[in-house]
Amino acid sequence: MKRKELVKKINEAGCVLVRHGGKHDLYMNPKTGKRQPIPRHNEIDEHLARHIIKILK
Repeated sequence: MKRKELVKKINEAGCVLVRHGGKHDLYMNPKTGKRQPIPRHNEIDEHLARHIIKILK
C-alpha cells in the first residue's frame, strides 16, 4: 500500500499527526488515545498497513 493511501485512511478515521520523526511519523487517535508510528517509506507492507489501521481505529 502506498504511504499516502494509508495516511489518508487514518486521517479519515479521525487520527492526527503528533510529530515527525527521522524514519517514522507518530499518529494518534484522540478518541481512543492510541498512538502508532507510521514508517516514512513510499510503499508499506499490506500486513503492516492493516495492523496500523486496526490499532488506530
